[in-house]
Amino acid sequence: MIVDAQRGIVLTNHHVIRGADEVQVALADGRTFAARLLGSDPDLDVAVLEIAPRELTALPLGDSDQLRVGDFVVAIGNPFGLGQTVTTGVVSALGRTGLGIEGYENFIQTDASINPGNSGGALVDLAGRLVGINTAILAPSGGNVGIGFAIPVNMARASMEQILAHGEVRRGRLGVGLQDLSAELREPLGLPETLRGVLVTEVEPGSAAARAGLAPGDLILAVDGRPTPSVGAAQERPGGPRGG
Repeated sequence: MIVDAQRGIVLTNHHVIRGADEVQVALADGRTFAARLLGSDPDLDVAVLEIAPRELTALPLGDSDQLRVGDFVVAIGNPFGLGQTVTTGVVSALGRTGLGIEGYENFIQTDASINPGNSGGALVDLAGRLVGINTAILAPSGGNVGIGFAIPVNMARASMEQILAHGEVRRGRLGVGLQDLSAELREPLGLPETLRGVLVTEVEPGSAAARAGLAPGDLILAVDGRPTPSVGAAQERPGGPRGG
């Protein structure tokens, strides 16, 4: 996706360009541009490219924090080489983690058809704003079965801004171990079923977390005022406990 028309900045998946000696960006109007890799974030599966800024149109960035389950979304991509294919669906779930796909996971799940070739393509809302990067599918039969995953644009934006500023992603280390607050944990801790947050399981001695007074057994309910219902959500937040 072209996200900055003035600078020619293109956002895609890291696995799309991984190991490539040469990268080209083909547009819907038939033009093809040689692209320069500015940097990538393999843990999040995001890469940032630069092309010549010649009469480009950028895709506006939305706010993935505002998505709700049931919202309509549109996936745009190049499945099986069929360029500019558009499919529609809804947000099936938010905050999907534990899939073992990426190092940092907080996926948007959608039933909009995502197939091989959709990777790096746009997931947009009905206002045409980018809300996710189509990244992976569960495909036991090799094709789409209505379970696709996209990286929230807010996570991708944070990595992109660091790549543009530093050529790499620099994650702070808080020094905590975190665990989702499951039903099995709520009962022995005497916590209400409706409470959403993450449990601090360990704190590294001398770490920033230790200096801030965090201790095992603490609950993190929000970071910078934004709720953290899962470990993935906690890691996503600007200033959150990225890197452990």
